Amino acid sequence: MSFTTEARAAAEELWEKSKKHAFIQEIQDGTLSPAVFRYYLLQDRYYLEQFAKIHQKAAELATLEEEKQLFLAGVTGLEEAEIAVREGFFKELGISEEEIAAVPIAPTAYHYTTHMYSELLSGSTARTAAALLPCYWLYQEIGEYLIESGSSHPLYQRWIETYDSEGYKEAVTRQRELTDRLAQSATAKERQAMLQGFLVSSYQEWKFWEMAYVQEKWEDSSCIHIS
Repeated sequence: MSFTTEARAAAEELWEKSKKHAFIQEIQDGTLSPAVFRYYLLQDRYYLEQFAKIHQKAAELATLEEEKQLFLAGVTGLEEAEIAVREGFFKELGISEEEIAAVPIAPTAYHYTTHMYSELLSGSTARTAAALLPCYWLYQEIGEYLIESGSSHPLYQRWIETYDSEGYKEAVTRQRELTDRLAQSATAKERQAMLQGFLVSSYQEWKFWEMAYVQEKWEDSSCIHIS
């Protein structure tokens, strides 16, 4: 069994919780509050910036040129697809640079990216790839799940279509293959750490929907403003 097949099976319960979350269900039926979607986009902007930086740093750690190029392909894909789409949504919704600067990073967005930076700082490209993978792969599954019925809300339908495109599916396949390749040369201890990192990221994906849905804030934000 490949590492990614094993990891996906282990994360089944968490991924089902993501798919059944109210955020996803209301995206599907078009009833999600625009304020919730706006908050999601603002937090996801921060997340994607860090996601791209981690890819870049992982490429610098990679010892094989092919692995380096695969990490860099992830950066290029983000810039050309997801980040570009977000910028289009920002323009349509009138989200300004001033608003971006004024909204603190929510606890879950901060903790999720901190987890991935921790995997990066382990010095293991295998652990880093495993921690990055759920973001790619889970969104593809959600896109495939939602595209069957679509959404009555035009903006949400565009969001769904982002993750059901052939280009996005190719990016997921590329990242799965990279993770499996790195797992093949990993020690048993490192492979276990890869699985743990994958599961923590899967957990944080589930919590990310909840973060957006409740527009999560720090309990005492008087002295906290992470941007």
